[in-house]
Amino acid sequence: MRRLLWFRRDLRTRDNAVLSFDGDVLPIFIFDTNILSKLQADDRRVSYIFDCVLQLKKDLQAIGLELKIFYGEPIAIIQKLQELHGFDEVVASGDYEAYSKQRDKEVSHILHFRYLQETYIFKHNEVLKEDGSPYYVFTPYYKKALRVLEHKDISQVKRGEQKLIDEEFEGLYVLQALRFAKLAFTLENLGFQETNLTIIPLEIKLEALKKKLQNYAQERDFLDINATSNLSTELRFGVLGVRELLREISNLPNSEPFVRQLIFRDFYASLLFHLPQIEFENYKYKFNGIKDEAKYQLFCEAKTGVPIVDAGVRELLKTGLMHNRVRMVVASFFTKDLLLPWQWGEAFFAQHLLDYDKASNVLSWQWSAGTGVDPQPYFRVFNPYLQSKKFDKEGIYIKRYVPELNAVEAKSLHKEAYLFTNEIKGYPKPMLMHTEAAKIAVESFKKLL
Repeated sequence: MRRLLWFRRDLRTRDNAVLSFDGDVLPIFIFDTNILSKLQADDRRVSYIFDCVLQLKKDLQAIGLELKIFYGEPIAIIQKLQELHGFDEVVASGDYEAYSKQRDKEVSHILHFRYLQETYIFKHNEVLKEDGSPYYVFTPYYKKALRVLEHKDISQVKRGEQKLIDEEFEGLYVLQALRFAKLAFTLENLGFQETNLTIIPLEIKLEALKKKLQNYAQERDFLDINATSNLSTELRFGVLGVRELLREISNLPNSEPFVRQLIFRDFYASLLFHLPQIEFENYKYKFNGIKDEAKYQLFCEAKTGVPIVDAGVRELLKTGLMHNRVRMVVASFFTKDLLLPWQWGEAFFAQHLLDYDKASNVLSWQWSAGTGVDPQPYFRVFNPYLQSKKFDKEGIYIKRYVPELNAVEAKSLHKEAYLFTNEIKGYPKPMLMHTEAAKIAVESFKKLL
């Protein structure tokens, strides 16, 4: 059996089912120009993936395999590889995004596609109602998921006995004039530039998480405490497999709140699989916000005058990440206070998030907008001042990213009236009154009922 092993959202050799098959193999990674062409030259995800692919190449060499790296359009590349080597099948971990599914469908017309579901804990059909229909509400999904997880095999996958097909592996291969040309494997040859990323070793993060579990449920929402796992990027790109993560923490005391968050990630993925239209459309209500470029620009430049919102946007622009509690506050402000289209906010996050996951991002934005699967969420409007007072009382998080506010007393950061009536050097007054904006938002949705 001759197999093409296509690495995608599983950039690791440890516990990877792609490596579990015997026979002649060719491991590959494709820098997909259909995706890359839409990104800025300084997109930090490409820099991150570049480093991950380099590490994957080294790790494969350590087990007697090699990674061949390509740049171009996946369908054409795989078609050419099939002509050269005559594979029996391609093996890859699947994804639920519309583009990914269409791409994989086209590849399956070239050769047999062995589709693995490795990205999440459960396969798309493992956590369903008794009648076989999907859950649209998290709590019953979670209860069923826990029962399924009790009997799920999360042991490490055994690696297969494999022999390399090809012998030429150095460089970056680009399909030109029906043949592969070879370039040096550099970010510049991919059309990108290096970004300043601080990569903390996975082992250090895992050990830190084990210590955090003791107080995870109580502390994970607080912005001045490093209480979250910080593993979202590693999970997104499969540097860490979810089975391995579960093995590491599931038997530890107080692990349930964190496992719940992992299952929530699966819940959103399940919804995207069963309701593919929600990638682009509201699940309910036809209200898509009010397009206002001026408001949007102020938001993107972190000039709203609302401290926690501006701090969150600046954290995103600076690091490629945003604390989960802040994501909810920011998205609520965007869709309810500003009444901007959630699709604009989702696209902004998609452009900048290092850990961007289509399912989690789209469903989270619809949750904030009130157009998702929640039974009646249109009246849910986060008060950004109460949120910052509760979760960043001393203003440590806010001042970390908005130093213009360093001289302002912490208690004043959470008072809308103070921010409206006082001049703060270098920082704008709030662009709107939250209490008034919230009323307008709720009334806008009531008209749709």
